[in-house]
Amino acid sequence: MPTATEPRTRADIDVPDLSGKRAVVTGASDGIGVAIALRLARAGAEVLLPVRSAAKGEAATARIRAAVPAAEVAVGELDLASLASVARLADTLLADGQPIHLLINNAGVMTPPMRQTSADGFELQLAVNHLGPFALTARLLPVLRAANARVTMQASVAADSNAVHWHDLQWERSYDAMKAYSSSKIAGALFALELDRRSRAGGWGITSNVAHPGIAATNLLASHPELGRSGDTLSVRVIRRLAASRLPLAQSAAEGALPALHAATSPSARGGALYGPSGFRHLTGAPAEQRPYEQIISAQDAQRLWRISEELTAVAWPR
Repeated sequence: MPTATEPRTRADIDVPDLSGKRAVVTGASDGIGVAIALRLARAGAEVLLPVRSAAKGEAATARIRAAVPAAEVAVGELDLASLASVARLADTLLADGQPIHLLINNAGVMTPPMRQTSADGFELQLAVNHLGPFALTARLLPVLRAANARVTMQASVAADSNAVHWHDLQWERSYDAMKAYSSSKIAGALFALELDRRSRAGGWGITSNVAHPGIAATNLLASHPELGRSGDTLSVRVIRRLAASRLPLAQSAAEGALPALHAATSPSARGGALYGPSGFRHLTGAPAEQRPYEQIISAQDAQRLWRISEELTAVAWPR
């Protein structure tokens, strides 16, 4: 343990050489996403940042190029709350024809105080945290298969509590922001693990796994007027203080990026597995495989969710 005058030891990993690899990282305009994209670019990957805000995307690419002058990085347009936007990006990438070696479904939205809906009428957290990534991955399947890609879904420690809200998946009755967030993150993880099972059964060549960042100081709980938060929440203020302290209870966005980086790039990372910080209660520390949460291990639940998600998104996977 560090003494009162010593800083907390910061975790890190080695990312293998990714020269010649193409990576797509959603939600990479700030926070954990841009930290992931930066490390991928530094390892030689060509990185695409599909983002909702073009201005924030350009700022992120400028930050990456400042750190890695030779970086191959570009911005794409993607709003995961719109299935039409998902289809447009996928059509562009399919027309381009380049294989995608890494897809990191990192983008997310967390706990709008009041229930909000997506462009397609879905509860916003379900739309962004699960249905959008589900549809995007399905539409990109040809170029993912061409590269024997690795797909990593960014989950959350919140997936270790509550459950999928089966009886009211859209939270049209008695909206609970935190329980809706947990439900959406459990759904995303169930999808990712089922994708790995289906890939192995169907010979798709895709490896799919799940990561979570522990507790990291990002803007996920910061001021978002469009979500009904006019100021930073108490939670994010506390997390930022803890991340800057010696206590092993929260960490920086760069450290929070490590489990997804490990899951997406390490030769030792397996499909169908969950990766997160290895420290106290999996809140901080170097990434490692951990026992999957009880909420995400049921193949029956995953298959049920898969059927519902195909119906809601109107995307079809191979049978």
